Amino acid sequence: QVQLVESGGGSVQPGGSLRLSCVVSGSSSLIPVMAWHRQAPGKQRELVAVINRDGMTDYADSVKGRFTISRDTAKNTVWLQMNSLEPEDTAVYYCYWRLFRTFWGQGTQVTVSS
Repeated sequence: QVQLVESGGGSVQPGGSLRLSCVVSGSSSLIPVMAWHRQAPGKQRELVAVINRDGMTDYADSVKGRFTISRDTAKNTVWLQMNSLEPEDTAVYYCYWRLFRTFWGQGTQVTVSS
């Protein structure tokens, strides 16, 4: 059973930065697709950033140029560096793992407010 544990969320002022981490346990040596999604109150969950098996990345238009997804396969960890945060980035952020099956983390709250 694959387990994902996120950390790094919190409260920050507009323009600030946070770095989310997702540590994976119970997975095989095969490299999965990993991503970060987020869900704001009253809104649907949306894809924020994805890193594919070949290392290629893609981002939602709303975060391009501000967020960076990266991973260390040896450490089974994926990060989301979030810069120039805006109040609209406030949401619960979820780590996502896919390789034949899909697993989600429990989520970590990010609040951007002055």
